[in-house]
Amino acid sequence: MKIITYFLLVTLVFTISCKQKAESKPEIDTTSEAPVVKVKGTEVTYATDSTNLKGYIAYDENIKGKRPGVLIVHEWWGHNDYVRERADMLAELGYTAIAIDMYGDGKQADHPDDAGKFAMSVMNNLPEATARFNAAINVLQQHESVDKEKLAAIGYCFGGSVALTMANNGADLDAVAAFHSGVALPVMPNKDLKARVLVCNGADDPFVSAESITAFKTAMDSIGAKYEYIAYPGVTHSYTSKEADTNGEKFNLPLAYNADADQKSWESLQQLFEDVF
Repeated sequence: MKIITYFLLVTLVFTISCKQKAESKPEIDTTSEAPVVKVKGTEVTYATDSTNLKGYIAYDENIKGKRPGVLIVHEWWGHNDYVRERADMLAELGYTAIAIDMYGDGKQADHPDDAGKFAMSVMNNLPEATARFNAAINVLQQHESVDKEKLAAIGYCFGGSVALTMANNGADLDAVAAFHSGVALPVMPNKDLKARVLVCNGADDPFVSAESITAFKTAMDSIGAKYEYIAYPGVTHSYTSKEADTNGEKFNLPLAYNADADQKSWESLQQLFEDVF
């Protein structure tokens, strides 16, 4: 009887002790939610002395204070929905992004022949290309949400070459990223380059020769530039665009979307911005 009584007493004390410990635990607030992202996209017009330009700015209205600004340069097709989608994606990450216009009046190409002509007209006229790029920087810096001292530029295909060229030409950028981009540029890397650079290309991209990659890396190494060149095995041109397969089949071009490379390159971009900003 004494043994049973002792056992019941110990059990009671243990139960009360555990209850007190449980009651002393801090309550966890499970009702709080992450801030809601509210992306606002706005069309903007701007100009150089000779060209009217049409852009698109996107940012998260629910973020308070200044944030880095990012320019996005379109593929050779021109300023289209794809480049605006990328602007929205950057806005969701907390940046203010402007999808810029390098052709003028928001001009777009429906055929590779026209796209090639439009692209070459820009790359063969560096002063005007620089003026258009700088006009977009000015618009971005004037936006109320942007920290003027924190700027980056990214680009796709033709746009990647533009972004790299502008950085090599001395543009005051903290970071530059190019996706499925040529690296044989009108202005090769030199001491005027200030930005940290990321290039993400398909290893099987026929538009990017091994010789041009070697020349690019050699030039970057010669000036001690901070850069990363990533080549995705088995990946070809325009791998970030979901329209690539359709365009490739339509125009008999080596274009193909690759979801894995698209995701990995986007993650590398985010890491670049986290490191720089």
